[in-house]
Amino acid sequence: MKQNMLSCLGLLLLPLAAQAIEPGPSSPQQQETEAWLLLQSRGQAVSPIPQAAAASERDLSLQRWLESYKHAIPEYFKDYSGGQKK
Repeated sequence: MKQNMLSCLGLLLLPLAAQAIEPGPSSPQQQETEAWLLLQSRGQAVSPIPQAAAASERDLSLQRWLESYKHAIPEYFKDYSGGQKK
């Protein structure tokens, strides 16, 4: 009984001993990506030319979005294992 109680106590204290992984980028590619995302979120890499869609472009994109609702959602998706199609 005493051994069982000590085992349970040890399991309850186990999460307190876990250590978190240091935050931050792990590779140069990730550092570069995070730098670009930071510039984007702060608005520091803004194009001097405003980019607005024409009315016809907005109409076409809205039409494409509305047509996407015409397709039925499948009951299940096919399972692909190992990157190979079955």
